[in-house]
Amino acid sequence: MTQETEKTGTVGAGARRARRLTRASALLGLAMLTAAAAPPASNAPGKLAIGLDQPEPGLPELAAPGPYVPGTMTRTIVASGQLDATASVAAGQVVHGTRTLPLRIWYPARGAAGARTVTYSASLTAEPPQPPVHFTIAGRAVADAPPAGQGFPLVLLSHGFDNDPVMLRWLGENLASKGYVVVAIAHHDGPITDPRGAVPMMLRRPLDIVLTLQRLRAGLLGPLADPAQVALIGYSFGGYGVLTAAGARLDPTAAWLARMPAALRAAYAGNGPAAADLRVDGIAAVVAISPAGGGPSPVWGSGLAQIHAPLMVVTGTADRTVGFDPGPATIFAGATGSDRTMLAFEGAGHSIGTDPAPPQMRQALWDMDWFEDPVWRKARLNGISLHFITAFLGVHLKHQAAMQAYLTVPAERSDRAGWTGPGTPYAAVSQGGDNPTWKGFVRNHQDGLILRHLAPAP
Repeated sequence: MTQETEKTGTVGAGARRARRLTRASALLGLAMLTAAAAPPASNAPGKLAIGLDQPEPGLPELAAPGPYVPGTMTRTIVASGQLDATASVAAGQVVHGTRTLPLRIWYPARGAAGARTVTYSASLTAEPPQPPVHFTIAGRAVADAPPAGQGFPLVLLSHGFDNDPVMLRWLGENLASKGYVVVAIAHHDGPITDPRGAVPMMLRRPLDIVLTLQRLRAGLLGPLADPAQVALIGYSFGGYGVLTAAGARLDPTAAWLARMPAALRAAYAGNGPAAADLRVDGIAAVVAISPAGGGPSPVWGSGLAQIHAPLMVVTGTADRTVGFDPGPATIFAGATGSDRTMLAFEGAGHSIGTDPAPPQMRQALWDMDWFEDPVWRKARLNGISLHFITAFLGVHLKHQAAMQAYLTVPAERSDRAGWTGPGTPYAAVSQGGDNPTWKGFVRNHQDGLILRHLAPAP
């Protein structure tokens, strides 16, 4: 039973049809997929602007924003001749049409005195029969601020099922402040209360990522970004999308693909004539947060070995939506062609890839569960994820060899680390080396984590 299935117990025994159309049933389908979503603050260690820009002490040092003011802008891609996945699934054959993709872009910018920071707005599907819930998030970025340079490494973000790019603000703004151009795609999913939408998404997610990168490489942002230095980051179904776009080949015999019409399965799975359309070359790094697609029979099967870019999997060990092992841990183990790292939050669930819940999403448990973990504080989840993602991208996109020290830990479980030396300050930050602690973490604030590394198979 998924976490979301447990939530539907409050609906009532007589509302069987309504229960089938809840977010629970949609994410149960997602679980089946795994079985068969202003100036920068001080750069001092342990300080991170989160939520309403209230700093939280005790976070690892690479969580802090970088030296740039994050700018933000929007663009839209309109492309004809694209696979209409929803119509294709309905018709049982390949149908083409026009695809429109709004983009939310964060980038390194120059600050201006008195510049007003942006307030993001979006909406999410509410628990039936309620209408969508609208919310706002106070950002740190300045809309259309002048860029601070050009040729910055490029990061593509793909959100979760029925999510919105602004839910990844925590990551987009932070990476922009550190010198990355971050492009988040709005995928236009159907409502999460309709699990049938997961099947066309299996094709549209990687196709959207490929299309967006093609347009960026063709000059959509001019010289602002370096399209030769590209990372893909995805959350939940976006994690499935970036893994597939990075090379993981769909297994035509996988149980979940049996739900796809035969004509589409023959075209896009295995060595089908359109399978290459789902993949893009030249990826320097991949980060999959709570990725869908793993399980006892991953949708890629042995096709996970076709990923050759360095990979980081970020996951919770208590994820009731996509699982853990089997689940993201299965993906980590199966990507044998990649140099890969897995960061696991012990006891955390699925909602580890979003912003903290804004006030409007704290009025009902359904709404808050889009954003918050039942066990871990979101500020801490995001801060630790930022620390490791910053180190990972630093190594593989910016070629900063010193960042590898943050990914090389003395023990894969973080608990009960000892601190050497008498008189160690209460808020001391580990320098790594001979100290049996994780570099960059604050004293006594690194418990509950697993960091595992595997080299590519020979």
